[in-house]
Amino acid sequence: MRFLLDTNVLITLEDSSQAFSTDLADFVRLAQGNGHELTYHEASHRDFDRDLQPDRRQRNLDRIRQFRCLTQFPACPWNDAGTTPNDAVDNEILFAMSLDAADYVVTEDRPMLRIAQRRDLKARVMAIQEAAQFLRQLHDRRSVKLPNIEEVPLYSLVPALGTPFFDSLRASYDFDTWFRTKAKEGRHAWIHRDDTGALGGLCIYAEQVGETITDDGQRLEGKALKLCTFKVAEAHRGRKIGELFLKAAFGYATANRLPNIFITARQGEHPRLVEMLADFGFQQAGALRGDDVLVKAHPVAAPGMDLPPVEYARRFFPHVKDGPGIGKFVVPIRDQYHQILFPDFRLRGTHDPLPGLEVTPDNPAGNAIKLAYLCHAKIKGPLPGDLVLFYRSRDQHRITTLGVVEVAEICTDPDAIARLVRRRTVYSMAEIEAMSDRPVKVMLFRAIRHLPTPPTLRDLTRQGILKGAPRTIVQIPHTAYEKLRELACV
Repeated sequence: MRFLLDTNVLITLEDSSQAFSTDLADFVRLAQGNGHELTYHEASHRDFDRDLQPDRRQRNLDRIRQFRCLTQFPACPWNDAGTTPNDAVDNEILFAMSLDAADYVVTEDRPMLRIAQRRDLKARVMAIQEAAQFLRQLHDRRSVKLPNIEEVPLYSLVPALGTPFFDSLRASYDFDTWFRTKAKEGRHAWIHRDDTGALGGLCIYAEQVGETITDDGQRLEGKALKLCTFKVAEAHRGRKIGELFLKAAFGYATANRLPNIFITARQGEHPRLVEMLADFGFQQAGALRGDDVLVKAHPVAAPGMDLPPVEYARRFFPHVKDGPGIGKFVVPIRDQYHQILFPDFRLRGTHDPLPGLEVTPDNPAGNAIKLAYLCHAKIKGPLPGDLVLFYRSRDQHRITTLGVVEVAEICTDPDAIARLVRRRTVYSMAEIEAMSDRPVKVMLFRAIRHLPTPPTLRDLTRQGILKGAPRTIVQIPHTAYEKLRELACV
């Protein structure tokens, strides 16, 4: 993409006495870092020539040579004998763009913006702030913040290469050399540390474009997220760190509109990893140099594929089936339990998490995507494939989170309940035993997303979605769910 810089932008860029604004610095960084061309029109020389300070004039003329000068234009038909020098240059720059010499003009000149509007060219003329925002949307990567993991540049981990955590990765190739090469390229990773600060999990990732992923030449069209190295230390297994890395990968791919995620695994060496990946929609696409290649479709728009609701959610997360034939249930959950299950939920303008409710090795449920909910509700549903909307009670009184049910059972045996929920619930074994004095509804679900704008109880009652604060699971009709989606900006 080519940008034609107006003279006032060039002057700001070339005048060393002026401090760059954040927008201008971002615009130049993103344009030059992503292969966009910054150019100027030969008519800008006349603007510089009118500078009455010879030294500054020559300095600016020398510096603008770093950009390509566009020349050999036909005479501008918009200029005549009565056109002022400033307007003449503006006209010539805009006329050049009308000839498609550039995609956009970048200017801070208000008169030029008015001329562009008269010439029906306003859509192709941007102020610096607009141009910077345009390139940020195109190129800036949106990071993901989750409790219990952090995103770091690889070079920050080079001192740890000598620790035992990396020993198994060196077994089949020169991992250290590869690692240092990728660190120089600016690659990043998600990591998990234990209480001492030692590395307990690592997921190195990278964006790829048009990647050939198999020996027989299969390609992933467009952009994809590659999980290059995926390891959880033996002592940290069982804490759902693998799911936490997948949660980060899914969130990153969603935020950056990446339609595929893929990973390679040495054939036969990582059965637990392959089993987990399959459970989250990764499918074998073939082999590459002795490794299995597993691909997860992560479409930007919901695909119109006829699959059972649970399988659809597994294959195409974060999309779910939510038509009139799918049940919708509002599920109340106390604030302290909500914080344990959904520690990554953040309400705009607040400072969650609540004190003392961190995800811990003793209760790792909040690391997971697959979660469990227990209650004594007597309502028949929800059933597998139905949607559940969690209502955070006591402190926020909002519907915050969407999930899809995978398993729904009624149990009275505490051991059977514990086997079902394993390490995916907020409840301890003692609490499960206490609950089991009467039938317990056990619901296993996948957390799909937190709502962008969680609707308040006041909103919900005004719109007729709820009659009041839910004290037990409440089913709502599809029409109410559609109103809720509108309120939540989903």
